[in-house]
Parts: sequence; structure tokens; C-alpha cells
Amino acid sequence: MAGAVLTKSEQEGHPKVGALIRARRRQQHMTLEALGKSAEVSVGYLSQVERDHATPSLGTLASIARALGVGIDYFVSAPTAQAALTRAGQRNRFSLDGSSIIYERLGTDFPGNMLSSFVMTVPPGYSSETVAHEGEEILYVLEGSITQRLDGDEMVMSAGDSLHFRGNRPHSWSNHTDQPARLLWTGTLTLFRSSAKPSRQVAAVAKPGPKPVKNKKIVKPTEKRS
Repeated sequence: MAGAVLTKSEQEGHPKVGALIRARRRQQHMTLEALGKSAEVSVGYLSQVERDHATPSLGTLASIARALGVGIDYFVSAPTAQAALTRAGQRNRFSLDGSSIIYERLGTDFPGNMLSSFVMTVPPGYSSETVAHEGEEILYVLEGSITQRLDGDEMVMSAGDSLHFRGNRPHSWSNHTDQPARLLWTGTLTLFRSSAKPSRQVAAVAKPGPKPVKNKKIVKPTEKRS
């Protein structure tokens, strides 16, 4: 709106606390009543906070954050440019106990962020479980080839191919070749937060060995995904 006076937070591109609380509440499928009861805040006051008609104290914001399953920094902090930057060859590579997939995290956390992004190295012979969940995913094959199954349809994806789909459609994928595949996965699932500690660090950058690993399930810290 012309002539509107922006706050310092808005000028820097930071969303207001109320909008962040509302977005997180809806992401968690919580009603105002449920959040108010959990945070011990009246529904009327909570409604005013979400509409930025009231500014909560730090203690009240901490109670709301706890009820929403996040830290208070979720609403008040943002990464620096350096913290948000990842460089090829310098990213931490890790995998989960019992899984042969190697992950490289590309994204970071900041108030209101919705996307997660990883480069995944999938060894020969790997097959995922079939899952369905809320949100959406984009899969882009960087190297190699995988077989993707989506709602009963099966398709072979090679380097340069991509797929964008809703997560509530049953899906799974596998690497039936004798070479590792590298995938760029981006989605709205919250797979890892900065407080989550990967189960196993991968020090070497060498590609996984050729030994097939079949029908192993990936168990994420918060949710499952293909």
C-alpha cells in the first residue's frame, strides 16, 4: 500500500510473529482452541496475536512455541547469508542408522520456512517403502537412474528427469541398476531441524559400494518419506 510505514522487521523481509504462529498452527492442524489450551493462553488473546493486534510477552511466546513444537527462535531469528550458504564439497554428509542412503542437506531453518532440500546418493539395489503424506515433493535426477512408482504408475527416471507430485499419492522408488544414483529432493516435509542430530556422520566422500541393499526402510526423525 502506498505510503505505508514498514517496521524494521518488515523492511528486512522478516514476517510478523502473528503470521508465523498462524502458519505453524495450521501446519500442525491445530485449532485456536487447541493451541490456546496447550499454551494456557485465551483464545481471544491468541486470535489478536495471530492478527498482529497484540504483541505477546517473551514468556507467552515461549509457551506458544512449546505448544507448537518449536523453539522460540523459530519466530524471532533468521539465518545470516553465510549460515544459509552451502558449498559443494563442504556440506556435511550423513546417513541414518540402518539406511544405506547418504544425505547432503541444502536448506536451512528460518522463521516460517516450509521447504526442505537434500542431495541423496542411492546405492544399487535399494528399494524404499510405499508412503503417503501431506505436502508435496519435487524429485530431480542428477546422476544415474531410478524407478519411481506413483499411484500405481511406474516410470524410469534418468539424469535430467524430474517429477513434481502431491505427497498424499502413494509413492515409492528404487535403484535397480548397478550404479549409484544421485537425486535432488525438495519438499514441504519437515525432515530435519537444526536441533536434530544425524545418527551417523559420513566422513569419506567416496561413493557407496556396489553391494545391494534391498527393502530397507528409511525412518526419519519426524516423518517418513520416500
